[in-house]
Amino acid sequence: MTSANPRVGLIGLAVMGKNLALNIADHGFDIAVFNRTTSVMDEFIKENPGTPGQLVGCQSLKEFVAAIARPRVIIVLVKAGPAVDSIVQQLIEAGLDADDIVVDAGNSLWTDTIRREKDYAGKLKFFGSGVSGGELGARFGPSLMPGGDPKSWKHLEPIWTAIAAKVDARTGQPIPGAEPGKPVQGGVPCTAYLGPNGAGHYVKMVHNGIEYVDMQLISEAYFLLRSLLGLKPDELAEIFSDWNQTELDSYLIEITADVLRQKDPRNKKKFLVDVILDAAGQKGTGKWTASNALDMGIPANSIAEAVFARCMSAIKGERLIASKKLRGPVIKKLRAGKAVVEAIRQALYCSKICAYAQGFQLMREAQKEYNWKLDFGSIASIWRGGCIIRAKFLQKITDAYQTNPQLVNLLMDPYFRRQIQNGQDDWRKVVTLAANNGIPAPAFMSALAYYDAYRCAVLPANLIQAQRDYFGAHTYERVDSPSGQFFHVDWPAENRPEIKA
Repeated sequence: MTSANPRVGLIGLAVMGKNLALNIADHGFDIAVFNRTTSVMDEFIKENPGTPGQLVGCQSLKEFVAAIARPRVIIVLVKAGPAVDSIVQQLIEAGLDADDIVVDAGNSLWTDTIRREKDYAGKLKFFGSGVSGGELGARFGPSLMPGGDPKSWKHLEPIWTAIAAKVDARTGQPIPGAEPGKPVQGGVPCTAYLGPNGAGHYVKMVHNGIEYVDMQLISEAYFLLRSLLGLKPDELAEIFSDWNQTELDSYLIEITADVLRQKDPRNKKKFLVDVILDAAGQKGTGKWTASNALDMGIPANSIAEAVFARCMSAIKGERLIASKKLRGPVIKKLRAGKAVVEAIRQALYCSKICAYAQGFQLMREAQKEYNWKLDFGSIASIWRGGCIIRAKFLQKITDAYQTNPQLVNLLMDPYFRRQIQNGQDDWRKVVTLAANNGIPAPAFMSALAYYDAYRCAVLPANLIQAQRDYFGAHTYERVDSPSGQFFHVDWPAENRPEIKA
């Protein structure tokens, strides 16, 4: 250990931890680092000499705690769940003070963050922050979603503001990352204080739920193009590259083009995408989002469909058997290439708008439940750079909420209304093509169903409520009576079929 007295420490030197530590050091902050496996920490220090801020390796947690200037800011990047509580308890035993700040920068469940803030009160200041951007984001500028005690944020803010991704103040477009040791200069940082206790981790969870559906929609567009037009991966790569010059400009569209161009390392005559098994993994944050939407009673059906699509992909063995037994329509190849490509592009954009509308609608409800005051314009703005879902149209979402902070749904914003109006004919054609040809497109279909249901003044729920009153005396409201006044019919016994157990 050296004589440096860092103002920040970081625990957990896996991929994200290493890169975030280097990002912090690049911005001139001395940083103490600790890893449970000491050899990993030793190798990390050895491989990264001469950073602008000094990397201080610590052999034990006691040494780590003693090395950091008070009030200590300690970033924890370990697996979400019991591991977080375990390391916090060890830090307390190693000598943390009540004013020291422990920042959980992992993908923790927001309710765990709320609990931990209460459990550790008086022993330390527990703080939660979402971090998005993957390995490169952590290294050169992630999107950071902090939530916790406002006083703790004042100590963390200079660090988070420095290391976050930066976007152009005028256009909202990401400023390209710099070389190691040469941070981005200027720009608007992609971080902002979001609210108390679990607000940061909640927003990060919704970000991941949107990420799930964004990826699903892109995969459905890919599958439709390939199935209907018979295009090869490199031809599809050119289409996605072209789309990245339109309203669909985004990180995920950009990397999709790169993925589709990639040849198989084992056989250069094949494309990698064709040898990857069609079984998608998941770590749970998308499921959390869908589950919370159900708990809140918010119709985030496209996010849920994206989660279920991964579940469906995982039962590969069953699907192989079913493919030989179950019959559907024969796919009819189309020749009107450019028209179909444009229709699918429009369908993708319209579906994307609905998916984001669902995510923001969920956050709007959550703030009531948890007594937060979320700034949706700020949330959209910090997603413009650094994170996985960063996209050009997030500037439009930022603009929408800055124009009208009380906006109840993105679909009600004039810009997004026009986009849906311009694209919905193609959107409906694409969903029809998918259904008629037996091509699964659950996210496209559910997004359209969401749009049609949201714009529908009358839904068939009146019949459902009548059924509920019939078999369970659940009551109903009337259209010709004040809201909140409930009625029940004593349904004639002679008209009621006998219900047998």
